[in-house]
Amino acid sequence: MRTVGIFEAKQKLSELVERASRGERIRITRRGKVAAEIGPAEGTEHLSELFARIEEIRKRSKKPKNVTVKQLIEEGRR
Repeated sequence: MRTVGIFEAKQKLSELVERASRGERIRITRRGKVAAEIGPAEGTEHLSELFARIEEIRKRSKKPKNVTVKQLIEEGRR
C-alpha cells in the first residue's frame, strides 16, 4: 500500500486515481497522519488480483496422488 502526502496527492491525482482503478490502495496523509484512502470502486477488482488469489488457492489445495481429474469430476457428480 502506497502512502502519499496531501500536497503530492493534489499534484498527482490523475495518476493516483488510475493506479487505484487498477486495484492499488493509496493512503493520503495530512500532517503525517492518514486522512483518507483511495482504492478501486466497490465491486471492481483487477484481474491480476483475481488470478493471484486463484493461484494461492491452487497452491494450497493438493490433489490426491494417483487420482485423475476425470475421476475427481465423476466423484463430484455423485
